[in-house]
Amino acid sequence: MRLELGKIFIKDVQFGAVTEVKDSVLYINKEEMLNVIGGDEHIKSIDLDIVRPGESVRIIPVKDVIEPRVKVEGKGGIFPGVISKVDTVGEGRTHALKNVGVVTTGKIVGFQEGIIDMTGPGAEYTPFSKLNNVVVIAEPIDGLKQHEHEKAVRMIGFKAATYLGQLAKDLTPDEVVTYETKPLLESIAEYPELPKVGYVYMLQTQGLLHDTYVYGVDAKQIVPTLLYPTELMDGAIVSGNCVSACDKNPSYIHMNNSVVEDLYAQHGKEINFVGVIITNENVYLADKERSSNWTAKLCKQLGLDAVIVSQEGFGNPDTDLIMNCKKIEGQGVKTVIVTDEYAGRDGASQSLADADAKADAVVTGGNANQVVVLPKMDRVIGHVEVADVIAGGSSGSLREDGSIEAEIQVITGATNETGFGFLTAKGY
Repeated sequence: MRLELGKIFIKDVQFGAVTEVKDSVLYINKEEMLNVIGGDEHIKSIDLDIVRPGESVRIIPVKDVIEPRVKVEGKGGIFPGVISKVDTVGEGRTHALKNVGVVTTGKIVGFQEGIIDMTGPGAEYTPFSKLNNVVVIAEPIDGLKQHEHEKAVRMIGFKAATYLGQLAKDLTPDEVVTYETKPLLESIAEYPELPKVGYVYMLQTQGLLHDTYVYGVDAKQIVPTLLYPTELMDGAIVSGNCVSACDKNPSYIHMNNSVVEDLYAQHGKEINFVGVIITNENVYLADKERSSNWTAKLCKQLGLDAVIVSQEGFGNPDTDLIMNCKKIEGQGVKTVIVTDEYAGRDGASQSLADADAKADAVVTGGNANQVVVLPKMDRVIGHVEVADVIAGGSSGSLREDGSIEAEIQVITGATNETGFGFLTAKGY
């Protein structure tokens, strides 16, 4: 599978008379865009706002972040099974509007939603503060059930990203990057001397608003399977979950997965990047056993020498993470796990809910329980009062002066478990 990704770098986003990209500026006809993404009977009002890096703006509660993309050549379209028809994607050519995010907000759906600060200390924790964000504010009708509310806002976000992504179709990219993964036998024949490395991509599927979709299918219903990495870049996997903001994978991260990018960078040089095994994080023991068994089986079947395993979420999924690690190692395949930690505010507690001696190569995204004070912003988009109830906050987190004292768990992407963030550790 060979995909050319054309990147169009956007310097600014503004409202204008015509929706277009001109001189690296994205102009949006607000009325037209609202007409395109509106119409859902479950939503009583939709509005758009624009925020830029460095502005004194807080978005809360954040549901999803999505990058505008469009298929230019090849089968299918962006977000297959969700927006586009169900067809296998990941080949041909795709264009992306870089430095742009579609952020969905509005009345809270579930308590595990997040905050994006565009400036100040909070902005240093989230990668999404660096984007020119088109904020979609969708407010539900009274009495709407949570699952219907989540679905309505999710679909509006994908419609918005698709609407903007279409602009990139006929543009000349500023940069084109080519990604290619050949069928297994060809790949092995091409790089016989290099270690065969795979990526086990754990998807949040705990239910109760903790959902992820693969080609439009609720990932709770899947068994572990193999994908070409480029399928992710065309939106084959999208977020539909309200897991804690710090370590959830918004759709933007599924489309720009850091592990995939880094493995491709070493492909044909230090490693042979064979592909991505997706697996789920269901709550029942039988499901955990089934999925981890299949994951380990696929690693052995592919003849892998090593895998990277990334988690989404914490707590219950820690069991899935360790089961995957133990069973893959049991097949003679070396593992590195990527997670984050909930080690208490003092850092003294056990970092994961499960552990094993075989989990001896670990990359951490940081301690989500670390406390931070987010100063008052000049402008708030959304509902700031939920700072007291979202995961990582508590009663009194929202101070009278408009500042927020909470764990970094409240910040979207702060401890992301694909490494799509900024926390690091240094020795002195």
